[in-house]
Amino acid sequence: MSKVIEQKKQLVEEISEKLKSSVSTVVVDYRGLTVAQVTELRKQLREAGIEFKVYKNSMTRRAAEVAELTGLNESLTGPNAIAFSTDDVVAPAKILSEFAKKNEALEIKAGVIEGNIATVEEVKALADLPSREGLLSMLLSVLQAPVRNLALAAKAVADQKEEQSA
Repeated sequence: MSKVIEQKKQLVEEISEKLKSSVSTVVVDYRGLTVAQVTELRKQLREAGIEFKVYKNSMTRRAAEVAELTGLNESLTGPNAIAFSTDDVVAPAKILSEFAKKNEALEIKAGVIEGNIATVEEVKALADLPSREGLLSMLLSVLQAPVRNLALAAKAVADQKEEQSA
């Protein structure tokens, strides 16, 4: 009996560590998805470096309490799967949201974003943000705009002086 309890304690510790170390965690209800759909979803998440696991709700509730995320417990009913990302905050929300649009059986239930409990609406809003590369390209274009405008103004002045001297 104590061996089983010890295994459960280790599992609770593992889940709580994942909750603490993840920058983004999303809880989904996968009831109604086919094996092929779940396999495709796992493949997409794995390619993005996201861990996708199914745990017993009782173990996840205990782990959420250990990680001081008790607000997550109300979402832990029925069959759940959890996506953990340690690198990208947006990726799990984006992938799961896109997949949910194509497969209505997948339902986003809650999330944890950088240690804070997130509602379904907040997870979906996060999914609507551009990717990291998209944000960087927007920043780059904003930074280039003044230099580009200066170059265009200098060219216009040079062209105007050239017309006057001709």
